[in-house]
Amino acid sequence: MNIRAVIADDERLMREQLRARLAEVWPELEIVAEAKNGIEAVELTTQHRPDLVFLDIRMPGMTGVEAARQIGQLAAGDDDWDGCEIVFITAYDQYAVEAFEQGVVDYVLKPAERERLALTVERIRKRLAQRAASNEAPPVAGPDMQQLLQKLALQLNPGSAPQRLRWIQATVGQSIQMIPVDDVLFFISDEKYTRVQTATIEALIRKPIKELLEELDPNQFWQIHRSTLVNTQAISGVTRDLRGRQLVSVKGHHEKLEVSRSFTGLFKGM
Repeated sequence: MNIRAVIADDERLMREQLRARLAEVWPELEIVAEAKNGIEAVELTTQHRPDLVFLDIRMPGMTGVEAARQIGQLAAGDDDWDGCEIVFITAYDQYAVEAFEQGVVDYVLKPAERERLALTVERIRKRLAQRAASNEAPPVAGPDMQQLLQKLALQLNPGSAPQRLRWIQATVGQSIQMIPVDDVLFFISDEKYTRVQTATIEALIRKPIKELLEELDPNQFWQIHRSTLVNTQAISGVTRDLRGRQLVSVKGHHEKLEVSRSFTGLFKGM
């Protein structure tokens, strides 16, 4: 299997060292591009659609954590690309390493020593092979990744905990109503509006899915499609249709919500 990768680090020497070490321990890996910052990393990922992106956590302008979030949104919105594995490049930090070892992403410790990198590469290759065998997309846009990114963002910027959205101010007919977030069954977006669906109300807001993702609790609301967020507390079941697509049923509503391929891993075993 030909694996393609992008490397992103604001230090040129670190990029060169990582490229050289990867050539030693993973000679068949193809480095298709190198980025000097997070913005370039997102642009190059958009251009090349690699299987793997190495992201330095601390970069000026846009951190690796912010870049990973953007790449997740890119994968969620692209029907022709399932996304990529994320590997963070970091100086030793016990808290971060413990977070990485939850298995959502992998990491490379600076400096990239050959023996340590070989262990990381072994884990990455095994993960890629398992996903290929199960035809499962990487979890780059899944709730586990979102939780990890929020945890790492807090570590980079202590005290910057996001304010969770508790109420939705939405248009219902000719009036504006305040809808408790806990009452929302799901959100579905089109090009201009996002539909807010409760058991009794259908309303419209102008806030896109991307902004909602940043403001809602990722433990409560899962993205299951580039245009759909569902309240996990409202999920009553998951079935498959004749085409093999996963469909989510919600309590108190007849509509079934399609799960795109990028998010099928959320409902393993179905």
